[in-house]
Amino acid sequence: HQHGGHAHAEDEAFRLFLGAHTAALQASKIPALYWRSLHLKLANEVFDAGEVFGILQVQVQEEEEEGDEEKKTVNINVEMSSKVVVTRESGLQKSDPTSVFLVDHAWTFRAENARQQLEQVPGLLGRMSSLMGLPFHGEAPEPSAVERVLEDMWRYTQTYHLSQGSAEEKVPLWYIMDEFGSQVQHSDQPTCCMAPLFYTPQQMAYSVLWPLQDLENGDEVTRDFAYGESDPLLRQCRLLPWRPADLLAFGVAVSEVPDLYFETIMQENRETLPQQIEPHTVPDGKVLKVYTEIKQVRENLKHPRFELTEDEGEADILWLFSHFRDYRKLSEERPFVLINQFPCETAVTTKDCLAAIARRARGGQGAPWIPKTFNLQLELPQFIAHFLQNAERGEDNHWICKPWNLARGLDTHITNNLNCIIRQRESSPKVVCKYLEDPVLFAREEVGMVKFDIRYMVLLRSVRPLRLFVYDVFWLRFANRPFSLEHFDDYQKHFTVMNYAEGVQLKQVHYDEFIPQFEKQYPQFPWKQVEVNGVFKAFTELFLAASSRPVPYGICDYPSSRAIYAIDLMLKWDTQVGGERTMTPQILEVNFSPDCERACKYHPHFYNHMFQTLFLDAAADCPVKLLADTHIQSTVCHGSYFHHRVSEESQ
Repeated sequence: HQHGGHAHAEDEAFRLFLGAHTAALQASKIPALYWRSLHLKLANEVFDAGEVFGILQVQVQEEEEEGDEEKKTVNINVEMSSKVVVTRESGLQKSDPTSVFLVDHAWTFRAENARQQLEQVPGLLGRMSSLMGLPFHGEAPEPSAVERVLEDMWRYTQTYHLSQGSAEEKVPLWYIMDEFGSQVQHSDQPTCCMAPLFYTPQQMAYSVLWPLQDLENGDEVTRDFAYGESDPLLRQCRLLPWRPADLLAFGVAVSEVPDLYFETIMQENRETLPQQIEPHTVPDGKVLKVYTEIKQVRENLKHPRFELTEDEGEADILWLFSHFRDYRKLSEERPFVLINQFPCETAVTTKDCLAAIARRARGGQGAPWIPKTFNLQLELPQFIAHFLQNAERGEDNHWICKPWNLARGLDTHITNNLNCIIRQRESSPKVVCKYLEDPVLFAREEVGMVKFDIRYMVLLRSVRPLRLFVYDVFWLRFANRPFSLEHFDDYQKHFTVMNYAEGVQLKQVHYDEFIPQFEKQYPQFPWKQVEVNGVFKAFTELFLAASSRPVPYGICDYPSSRAIYAIDLMLKWDTQVGGERTMTPQILEVNFSPDCERACKYHPHFYNHMFQTLFLDAAADCPVKLLADTHIQSTVCHGSYFHHRVSEESQ
């Protein structure tokens, strides 16, 4: 009877375990046969892999011939490598429910903290050096040993991310398995599988190992480092950190992103497209009711032609903070309600689509105003070939990896380590952009020459005809340490967004103070010229490209949509054919529903001006410039591309 009670408690504990972990077990593809045994090993912290497996040191002899035919010498290099084999006499049966093993993690980290931890956590550097077979001499963290581990660790890391919590908590975690797990080698026909599992009661992640076939004493334990990848070229790419392959010859030409890509995004966003409606003109003198949950709008919109309402149902204007999805219903039921976003505007507001749209600019020649960008999900082979060609030509090869959809610089890394970039693809969807190795710098008296970026507000009044304005005021953000191409994990040297990092000073310079200082530092570059010939031309070309194709391959021309976007850019040095230096804007990102706190603080009429321009067509009274109006065939820029595009638009 007592025995029955014990079994009942065990069943209950297993039921609770399944309640909390079934989704994770399925995601890791751990067969259900092993779940009960796995639960017992986790609950009782049973690490019994040592009873079944052992690490075997193998000597590999390589012969190298040196010298010419007559004086040929043969050097024999003996290298030690390790592999994991089954050491239990009876071997291992796939059908045995206890054939599942826990592997501990030796080090878990977020990529941006790796250097700091190697320098500060006692014993970590020595353990990692030894696990990776790297030379390590001292007790104190030697800089060269830290660099070696940072360089080599991408051949040992695995990744997972937490599905709950804040954006910060969801940033991918990387881990390196213990000495045993780290010696399991790759095979295209693996004998075992390994996958991470986060065990909730302990808030700990382990790796789980189970066999894919019966193994006898002496058989090797291997796993597939590119698990789940069936495309032969992508397998080669993903295995490059461990297995050399000649990918230099692979074509670098990056073609237009397939239409299916945009179609899938629209489905994933669950966005419905509006019915066609006639444009609606606001009657003169009518006071428009505005529904918004945004505090800055509620406190600063004081224009007499607008009044706030708490009732969404009676609003003439919906000014929303979060993404709106059901345009079909809105267009059918309330076609004349104006809304502060466009269907399919993700064409410019997500980093992967922005890069794809920029390739359409200038009649498909691509845009000089965006850094060279590859989508790691779609274009890994092209990126690797491009990286290897840069290396062969001795060109700078620093790249910045950014997630498609995390803002505020989260999970963003600068590196010239190809293995690191290839592995980044496993953590979350990312683009990789050429890091600007020659940015235009700004002299800060107390600091020196630092990077800076500029944020402009653009106002999109309509897509077809394209009517685009830019607000006269722009914002500046500065790095806090002098720029140089090293220490890429030094946030204050390489990033300019200081309002999200804790305890970091934020340098404020207003645009009207900045312009004379900039012109004093770069007298041959009057600011007006930089803006009109560079920045504004880039904005116009971007939105022409984004409206050159119908939805979902571009922004939808819904007549009741209006929007403000914040465009962040830097300037970089370029050399023209004649050898003369020029400044080229580099658009970094386009933000939907930007934070306008600074705008309201220093320019209390900011929202009055925005609403007048977007909803009353009264731009003449506002500090905004018209960049494009394809209706009246005017655009700031002159060039065959524009006339061609504009005449198409107005037909």
